[in-house]
Amino acid sequence: MAEPTFEENLARLEQIVAGLEQGQVPLEEAMDQFKTGVKLSQQLEKTLKTAEQTVTKMVKEDGTLVDFAPEDHD
Repeated sequence: MAEPTFEENLARLEQIVAGLEQGQVPLEEAMDQFKTGVKLSQQLEKTLKTAEQTVTKMVKEDGTLVDFAPEDHD
């Protein structure tokens, strides 16, 4: 089974939050959903950090990576 995508995890987290906000979930189920939500949140944060690190790198013509430093255009 394939890993869920970032978007799928985010949608699941949004569902969990919406359900918990309504307050209609039994306590035991709410605790399980909260734990799942925390795990999803951590996975999403890790994915975002990895993406940020990738985006802040540039590939030189020789294939090496360098940190991205935007030029000041002021």
